[in-house]
Amino acid sequence: MNILEKADEIINKRSEEKERQYGPFEEGMERAAMIASGATGKNITAKDMYMCMVALKLSRESYSHKEDNLLDAVAYLGSFNNYENNK
Repeated sequence: MNILEKADEIINKRSEEKERQYGPFEEGMERAAMIASGATGKNITAKDMYMCMVALKLSRESYSHKEDNLLDAVAYLGSFNNYENNK
């Protein structure tokens, strides 16, 4: 299975399993944005959170290649695309 198929499996095919553990992912990103906004005094959006998570994964990848870094980055981008399409 290639990285794009794995990311699709994570964000689209196992979403119900993830919701049982952590709640809906999109809602989690919105809550994280509210928490980050309160902690920083800046207006941080869910979109900002998605972009920061992708940036974090790419930063980690710049130190050492691990497929998990790339898989997570792709999964965050796919989830962000779903988020934008569901607005």
